Amino acid sequence: MSLLDRRLLVTAGKGGVGRSTITAALAVAAAARGKRVLVCEVNTQERIAGLLGARNTGDAIGRVARGVDAVVVRPDEAMREYGLMKLKYRAVYDAVFENPFVARFLQFIPSLPELVMLGKILFHAKEGKWDLVLLDAPATGHGITFLGVPQALLDTIPPGSMRSEAEWMRDFLRDPEATAVNLVSLPEELPVNETVELAAATRQRLHMPLGRVFLNRFVAPRFDEAERDSLGRPVADAALEASFRAARAQTIRADMSSRHLRRLEDEVALPVTPLPHLFPTHDFGRAQIDELARHLAET
Repeated sequence: MSLLDRRLLVTAGKGGVGRSTITAALAVAAAARGKRVLVCEVNTQERIAGLLGARNTGDAIGRVARGVDAVVVRPDEAMREYGLMKLKYRAVYDAVFENPFVARFLQFIPSLPELVMLGKILFHAKEGKWDLVLLDAPATGHGITFLGVPQALLDTIPPGSMRSEAEWMRDFLRDPEATAVNLVSLPEELPVNETVELAAATRQRLHMPLGRVFLNRFVAPRFDEAERDSLGRPVADAALEASFRAARAQTIRADMSSRHLRRLEDEVALPVTPLPHLFPTHDFGRAQIDELARHLAET
C-alpha cells in the first residue's frame, strides 16, 4: 500500500527538524498525483501557507496551493464545530455552549480541548471531502500526548457520548489502512536519539502504525576514495586551500549523515528516506518545497 493512499498521515518529530517543511512537501507531492489534500496544524502559528507561498488562512480552511487546503485547528473553533455537529442547530448550540455555567463546567473536563481538536481533524479524514489529511503534529512529547488523548479518556471515563467519540478516534488512529505516522529527523545525535524513542513510543504506547522516517538535510557523499585521499594532502595555494577546507567539511558532514542514516535503518526498523540539505539564495519557501516534493515523488 502506498504511503499516500492512507486517509491520514501524521508528521511527528523533535522541534526544529523540519516537520512543517516535510508536511508541506508531502502535500505538494500528493496533490501532484491528483489527490485533494488538507493540511492541519494544531493550535500554533501558521506555517504551511507561508512555505507554499500563500496567504495565511487563519482559523478557516483555505486554499494554499493547487489541490492543497490548510487550516490551523484551535480549541475554541473546534469546540464550536463539535457542538454544532452534535446539536445540529445553532440556536441549541448557543443555548448550551454559550451558557456561562456550561462554559465553566467544560473547563474542568480533562483533555476536552485536545479531544475536540483531534476529533475535528479525524472527522475531515473520515468524511471523504479530501482524499488525504496531513497532520503536522506538535513536537515529540506534546505530540504523543495529543495523539494519546482518546485512549487516555477511555481509561478514565464511563460509558456515554464522550466515550463513544474517543473509541472511534482511537480505532481510526490505529487502523493501518487509514493512518500512518511518519517521523522526521536530522542527521545529528540528539534528533536521531529522539526519533528512536519516538518510534518506540508510537508502537508501544499509542499502538499506531508507522510509515517511514524522513531524514531531513541529508548531506550525500560527493567524492570517491581517491579524491578523499587527496583532500588530506597539504596545498600551497591559499585560494585552493580554501576550496580544500570546504571539501573536507563536506566530507565530514556526509560521513556523519551516512552514519546516522545507517543507525536509523538499524534501530527504527522503518524505510528511511534521505532528503537533501537545500541552501536557498534567500528565504526558504515554495521553490525548496517543490524540490523536496520531487524527491518524495521519486521514492
